[in-house]
Amino acid sequence: MAKAYGDDLRRELLQAYDRGEGMLRQLAECYAVSVAWAWKVSAQRNDSGQMERMEQRRGGRRKVTANVEDWVCWGLRRNPDLSLAELQQLVAYHCDLHVSIGTLSEVRRHMRWRLKKRHTTRANPTPERISSSNKPSRKRSAGSRRRG
Repeated sequence: MAKAYGDDLRRELLQAYDRGEGMLRQLAECYAVSVAWAWKVSAQRNDSGQMERMEQRRGGRRKVTANVEDWVCWGLRRNPDLSLAELQQLVAYHCDLHVSIGTLSEVRRHMRWRLKKRHTTRANPTPERISSSNKPSRKRSAGSRRRG
């Protein structure tokens, strides 16, 4: 990603524009910046009233607060076998907030809680294949080959 121009260059360009030394297009060529950047800087100053760069937020605001983490911890302490979907319902009920299962997985990992397997459920054996028709299979046994 390209590095942003410094505030001093912004100030110089905008002060030259205020002094009437030229139009933004001419000043952009003089200061070796793009015309689009000069227009953007001028528009930002008109909106905010300041020449310095506005701080930019990257990404969205974090939904998971300490309150949500507390409820996740409470739920896992009461029942360590809770699934992520059940944790999602718990947070939705107590915090009135929808949090994705992926986010809850990150919270759980951040809190160093491991997902536990339920040892009370039976093992899931691989079911036998049942053919959908009564056709014989194409495989022949070793003794059924014709010998000529």
